[in-house]
Amino acid sequence: MSDQTFQGDNRKESSNTEKIRAAAGDAFFKAADMARDAGEKAKRAASGTAASMTDSVTGLLNEQIAVGAQSASRLAGAMRLAADDLSKESPLLAGVVRTAAGNVDSYASRLENQTVDELTKTASAYTRRQPALVFGLAALAGFFAFRTFKNAQSVSAPPIQPTYNHQTGFDESHG
Repeated sequence: MSDQTFQGDNRKESSNTEKIRAAAGDAFFKAADMARDAGEKAKRAASGTAASMTDSVTGLLNEQIAVGAQSASRLAGAMRLAADDLSKESPLLAGVVRTAAGNVDSYASRLENQTVDELTKTASAYTRRQPALVFGLAALAGFFAFRTFKNAQSVSAPPIQPTYNHQTGFDESHG
């Protein structure tokens, strides 16, 4: 009889262990499903946020393009006024300035109705047609930027502490 009791206890333990394992497995799969769902929701939220930020940035850039076009139009107007003033003293120079003003004004009118996407496509097409010119301009811009930053670093500020000249006995920082 004790042998039967022992086998019965083993069966109960085995059954309990299987139940625990099954419950743990179910819990694990439910947790994995919840984590997967949370990850998918986070991806959708991040994608929506990125799309709305992209739209916002694009809208701001489009506004800045319009502002730049208006500024260029004002510059062209100022150039025309300068050409009018120059026409009495130097008609040839006034003509050059008027031509430049016309070019700036036509550039502004073309730029006024453009979007960031259209400008990007235009720049990309131009780069494909004239890669050497674009590369040369980029190298020139890089050279000037390098020289500007190099010169800015070499300029030193005057000393903060006053200096004392032993021969004259004066503080040279105040004159």
